[in-house]
Amino acid sequence: MINFSNIKVRLGGTVVLDGATAALPPGAKIGLIGRNGAGKSTLMRALSAQLESDDGSVDMPKDTRIGYLAQEAPAGQQSPLETVLAANDERDKLLVEAEVATDPQRISDIHERLNAMDAHAEPARAARILSGLGFDEEMQAQSLESFSGGWRMRVALAALLFVEPEMLMLDEPSNHLDLEATLWLENFLRDYRGTMLVISHERDLLNNVVDHILHLKGGKTKLYPGGYDAFERQSAEQAAQDAASRAKQIAQRDKLQAYVNRWGAKAHTARQAQSRVKALARMAPVAAAMADPTLVFGFPSPGDMKPPMILLDDISVGYEEDVPILSRLSLRIDPEDRIAFLGRNGNGKTTLARLLARQLKPMAGDMAISGKTRVGYFTQYQVEELDGSDSPLDHMTRVMPDAKPGAVRAQLGRFGFSGDKAMMEVRKLSGGERARLALALITRDAPHLLILDEPTNHLDVDAREALVQALNDYSGAVVIVSHDRHMLELTADRLILIEDGTATEFDGSIDDYTDLVLRKNEPATKERSGTRKNAKLARRDAAEARKRTQELRKVAKQAEAEIQKLEKERSAIDHAMFAPADATGDLATATMTELMIQRARLDDKITEQEEKWTQASEALEASATA
Repeated sequence: MINFSNIKVRLGGTVVLDGATAALPPGAKIGLIGRNGAGKSTLMRALSAQLESDDGSVDMPKDTRIGYLAQEAPAGQQSPLETVLAANDERDKLLVEAEVATDPQRISDIHERLNAMDAHAEPARAARILSGLGFDEEMQAQSLESFSGGWRMRVALAALLFVEPEMLMLDEPSNHLDLEATLWLENFLRDYRGTMLVISHERDLLNNVVDHILHLKGGKTKLYPGGYDAFERQSAEQAAQDAASRAKQIAQRDKLQAYVNRWGAKAHTARQAQSRVKALARMAPVAAAMADPTLVFGFPSPGDMKPPMILLDDISVGYEEDVPILSRLSLRIDPEDRIAFLGRNGNGKTTLARLLARQLKPMAGDMAISGKTRVGYFTQYQVEELDGSDSPLDHMTRVMPDAKPGAVRAQLGRFGFSGDKAMMEVRKLSGGERARLALALITRDAPHLLILDEPTNHLDVDAREALVQALNDYSGAVVIVSHDRHMLELTADRLILIEDGTATEFDGSIDDYTDLVLRKNEPATKERSGTRKNAKLARRDAAEARKRTQELRKVAKQAEAEIQKLEKERSAIDHAMFAPADATGDLATATMTELMIQRARLDDKITEQEEKWTQASEALEASATA
C-alpha cells in the first residue's frame, strides 16, 4: 500500500498541489489524469522523491524500488541494447566483479547470484523490449548519438521496463511512440506485476491497462475504481448530483433572503430573520460547473470543391536524388475524405504527408492537384518553434498581415484565444494551448485539406474529444497520423497502410489493424507471390465498393454530425430548464413553456436524423454483405 496525505507544492509562488491525498492499493495499475497544468507531473515527482513537497507525507513499504521515467533522453556512445542492460546496476556490477575476483568463495557467490537473476538471459529480454518499442536488430547496436530525441526517449522507457521496479511511474510514455509501439506497450503494461502509476491522455490505454483512475483537480486528488469510461460515468453522476444540489441550494438561499428582506425590520420577526441570516452565512456554496475555454476548436469552412482533390499516379518521392523513400504511390483524395496513415515510424508516413502538403516534389510519376487547393499541415515542430516572447495575437497578426484586426481576433477566438488569453506570452501557455495556437495558425486561410501529424501529443482527454468533434464538423478533407486509436476510430473512414516502401488501402477497421500488429491474424502483407494477385483484386473490388457507397457514407456522416449538434442544443435546453439562473442567450429569457416546445421540436429533428442514419447504415451493411 502506498499512501500520500495532504501533499502541498508551490511552484513559482503558485500553489499547484493543495492537500492531495490518496491510498494506492498494492499491485494496482493507476491512471493519473487531470487537465493540462493541473499538476500531474508535479505530483508524480513528489511521490518519487524527485521534488520536495512543502507539506504532507508519502508512506510506502521500506526499500520499495521506484522506477520513474525522467524526461531527459539518454545520450552517449553506448548502443540502445547496452544502455538497457546497464540499467540493471546489480547485474552490471556483478559481471564486472566476476572478471577480476580471485577469492573462490566470492566467485561462487557471484555466479550463484547471476544464475538466480537469470543474468545470461537478460540480453535476450532487453532485446525483446527494444524490439517491441520499434528497434530492429541493427538499430539496437547503433550509437545513441545517431538517434533523435524521441527515439532516445524510447530507450529510456525500455531501460525502465527492463529493471521491473516494484513501483513503476510513467509520465506520458506513449508520447514518442507510434501506434504499433503503443499497442506493444499496452500489452506489456497489462501484464506488469508491480504497482503502476501512469500519466496518460490515451483513452484506450486508460481503459485497457489501468484498474483505477486518480483524478487531480484543483490541487486535490480522488481515486475511482475502474478504467477511464468508468471514471467518466462516475464523475458525470457526481456532476449531476452537484448541479441538483446547487439548484436546490440556490432556491433555499433565495427563500431565506426573501424572508430576511421582508421581515428583517419588523420587531416581532427580527429574531427569526436573524437566524436566517446566520443560516445564509453558514451555507457553503456548491460550485457551478464551468465551461472550459481550453476545449475550443473551430476549423473554418473552406467551401465546396469538386472531386478529386488530389490524384497520385505511380509516384516516387524521397529526399535524396534517386533514393526514393516511397514508390508506386497511387492515391486519390476527395473532399470530405477522412484518412488515417498507418505504419511504423520510419516507414514514410511523414514523407507522404509532406508530398501532399507540397513540401516535397515527386521524383517520378504524376501528381494532379488544383492550384486553388489550400492545405493546412500541422506538425509538432510548429508547436516547438513558436516564439515564446510573443502573444497569440502577435503570431496571428504576422501570418494575416492584410486582415482586419477583427478577422485576426475571430480566428484566434475559434481556438479559445480571446480577451487576455490572446495577449499572454506563449511561454506561459500550456502544451495543449500551444498546440491549439499552432492549429489556429495553419487553418487561418480555411484549408481544403488538413494534414495532422500527431495532433494530440499535448492534449488531455477532454481536449482530444473536443478536437474529434471539431474534425467531424469540419467540411474539408482530413489526413491524420496518430497513435491515438480512439481518435482514429472516431474520425477516419479510410485507412492507408504505409510499409515496404509504398502505400496501399487497408481493407479493415482499426481493430483489424490492431489484430494484425499484435499478430492475432496472419498479416496479409506477408503473403507470397501466389496470393498477391488475389490481394490486389480484393483491394480493387473494395475500392469500387467504397465508390458505390460514397453517397451513403456521406448521408450517414452528415446525419451523425447533425444528431450530435441537435443533442448539444437539447442538452443546453435541459440545463436551462433545470438551472434557469445559469442559462445564457435566448434560453435565459425563454419561458418554461417555450423551452418545452423547443425541446419537443428538437426531439422530432433528432428522430428524423436517426432514421436517416439508420437507413444509410443498413444500406451500407447490406452492400458490404452483398
